[in-house]
Amino acid sequence: VNGARAAELFSYPVMADIRELIEVDDVMEDESLRFGPNGGLVFCMEYLANNFSWLEESLGHVEDDYVLFDCPGQIELYTHLPVMKQLVEQLQQWEFRVCGVFLVDSQFMVESFKFISGILAALSAMISLEIPQINIMTKMDLLSKKAKKEIEKYLDPDMYSMIEDSTNILKSKRFQKLTKSICGLIDDYGMVRFLPFDRSDEESINIVLQHIDFTIQYGEDLEFKEPK
Repeated sequence: VNGARAAELFSYPVMADIRELIEVDDVMEDESLRFGPNGGLVFCMEYLANNFSWLEESLGHVEDDYVLFDCPGQIELYTHLPVMKQLVEQLQQWEFRVCGVFLVDSQFMVESFKFISGILAALSAMISLEIPQINIMTKMDLLSKKAKKEIEKYLDPDMYSMIEDSTNILKSKRFQKLTKSICGLIDDYGMVRFLPFDRSDEESINIVLQHIDFTIQYGEDLEFKEPK
């Protein structure tokens, strides 16, 4: 199911394109609304939530199909606004097996305090949506050899070592205490782990796909395979 740009970037079959229902540019240009880009996008998603019958009709009969929903990147849609939760619940009512795939740019995650921010965003989305979620570090192929080696510790992180890494950056004892509390919270939940995704590495792609398939039990009538 395509968003605004996905049809131009990918070649998979399009089952539904939200631009047939509403477009952000039209919302922003509406004189009675006067929304900016973020407000316009939220309005569009809420408009979709009020018109799920359009989505149901566009999807048609999807038994045994593998449907990818290309969702907007604005984090507020997954943390404190109800619209994506409403979409998930509607899909579940239509008997979809839903799995969230949360993407974080690996180039953003090579420093401990940035990683903590990224892991909090992923955790917030997991708690808000209440569905199985696969967290992925994308664009690994764009990292330097040094950065790739550095990022390995973030794939299975020790949050208390994150605190030590942040100590030199956070000179204020107050912020050090806050960081320690945040790391403790993340460690207590213990829900967020990242998979590396390198689009130039076929094995990397297959491992990510195996985890997603395992989560939604896609092809459950086939031979059982535990993801690597």
